[in-house]
Amino acid sequence: MSPLVTKYAPGKNAEEAREEKSVKDAAALSPKLIYEVIRRDGEEELARTKRSLVWSGIAAGMLISLSVLGEAIFRTYLPDNPSRYLIENLGYSLGFLAVIMGRMQLFTENTITTVLPIMRERTLSAFGSMMRLWSIVLAANVVGAFAAAALFVFTPALPAELMPAIEELSRHATGMGASTGFWRAIPAGVIVALIVWMLPQADEAAFFLILTFTWLIAAGDFTHIVAGSVEMAVLVLQGELGFNAAVLGFFIPVLAGNIFGGTLVFTLVAWGQVRDDLELPDN
Repeated sequence: MSPLVTKYAPGKNAEEAREEKSVKDAAALSPKLIYEVIRRDGEEELARTKRSLVWSGIAAGMLISLSVLGEAIFRTYLPDNPSRYLIENLGYSLGFLAVIMGRMQLFTENTITTVLPIMRERTLSAFGSMMRLWSIVLAANVVGAFAAAALFVFTPALPAELMPAIEELSRHATGMGASTGFWRAIPAGVIVALIVWMLPQADEAAFFLILTFTWLIAAGDFTHIVAGSVEMAVLVLQGELGFNAAVLGFFIPVLAGNIFGGTLVFTLVAWGQVRDDLELPDN
């Protein structure tokens, strides 16, 4: 066969190459490989310096306030009709889009990202590293949330007509009671962990993945500890919400629910489906 025919008439080898590529693309969707991507991300996060975690966490806490701001803008300027509720909750996705796509440290992402390496290692040292990261990131997220709330409350950064909507959203988020806040935080924890699990195979669809599932958190009236901390901080800084109500009635129950949903529910289920496919180290 002449070189020209070989070049322009694909034969069996070219077809086999295409089939091999298709098989590899399909394999990339396997739970084992998704687990491995997230596990490696988790190990990188666990190895980051304290300073890096603090600044990334503060930035995430500040930018998650875009969720509250986005909802408030839609609520303020959209006509008051039954469809407004579904549309205004699209604003809730803004903060999550900024934080997740900006690769900032969000506490609820770490309920799966940094837990999967621990499920593999299962040592006290690994567990201690995870708790160190959780503590730093959560504290930094809350500091960032209070900084954003202070901007809303104490400066003219926002138009005055937006504050009533922000206050209304904040009262609703923090006023549902400890028990309700805990149970509604569980689906939110599961959804955020699900987003993390799906992102490695999302590629160009990552934007719409985050948009859709974080909209579901708001539309389902579920509770999220970091976005909710902005709303909590608004009322605390205005003197409307006391320490006990803020910490015991909102923060701790929602934090526990997010951890339960993201770690004990979703992460353990995700781990269960890949455990038998992994070569676990002998401890």
